[in-house]
Amino acid sequence: MLKRFLPDQYVRSIFEITPEHLKDKGVKGVITDLDNTLVAWNQAHATPMVLDWFKRMEEGGIEVTIISNNKKDRVALFSEPLNRPFVYRAKKPLKKAFIKATRAMGLKRSEVVVIGDQLMTDVFGGNRGGFHTILVVPIVATDDKATKFNRQLERRILNYFKRKGLIEWDD
Repeated sequence: MLKRFLPDQYVRSIFEITPEHLKDKGVKGVITDLDNTLVAWNQAHATPMVLDWFKRMEEGGIEVTIISNNKKDRVALFSEPLNRPFVYRAKKPLKKAFIKATRAMGLKRSEVVVIGDQLMTDVFGGNRGGFHTILVVPIVATDDKATKFNRQLERRILNYFKRKGLIEWDD
């Protein structure tokens, strides 16, 4: 059961994920979480580094869709200036929003990776949908109230994976 929470890959940040690396693996699209994956959960707009990451993905021919459990106004405020498609109130870890985003990009699941900072929503949802999952270290150590409970469970699962040698993770 816990293996459903195990990411296929883990990196310190999205900036370690390049279009060249993705294309080498046959990836044509990215579904990425927003809060604490692209920017801090309480930051409204993309940073210059995030803008550059999106630009590199676009120039590399990689489609990017933002998927979030947050409200429409929060996700639209971030996504619309980037001219990026998005799914709000995604109800992750349910797989419906992941499949919706994949279809909108016109891609197969095997051509899409899911990137996020949470095991309980992003990784579990991506794994349930049959996607390659990449876990990133959360940008900030604080979380919205709704996420705090998930983080407690997540820490226990990550510690279990570390003890079993399945993942190397820095707190």
